[in-house]
Amino acid sequence: MKMVALVALGGAFGSVARYLMVLGVGRWLGTGFPWGTLSVNLLGCFLMGLLTALFTGPLPVSAETRIFFTTGLLGGFTTFSAFGLDASGLIDRGDSGAALMYLAGSVALGYAGVRAGAAVIRLWG
Repeated sequence: MKMVALVALGGAFGSVARYLMVLGVGRWLGTGFPWGTLSVNLLGCFLMGLLTALFTGPLPVSAETRIFFTTGLLGGFTTFSAFGLDASGLIDRGDSGAALMYLAGSVALGYAGVRAGAAVIRLWG
């Protein structure tokens, strides 16, 4: 039950952070393209790589700490469910070029973010 509570608490913080970042990026770059969701996904992937490499390498932490940050906080922060909805919306609007760019960019750059986050820790440690 303790782990479930940690996931829930981290998820609450992550969800609020996602909401605020999507609003902020939308104000900055506009809402005609899902820049906010893309930004959250890329940052979330980078942070997931960074934290998992950190927690299993130079800064080992308890299972409770790991689950709070990865499953809870970052699980609440990243938005791949919103990613699917946004891509569908672009296609429904008839903007298949933007949808393809969004889908490919999210997947390829998200993967690159995970690798880059882990590399930062390897270089640092």
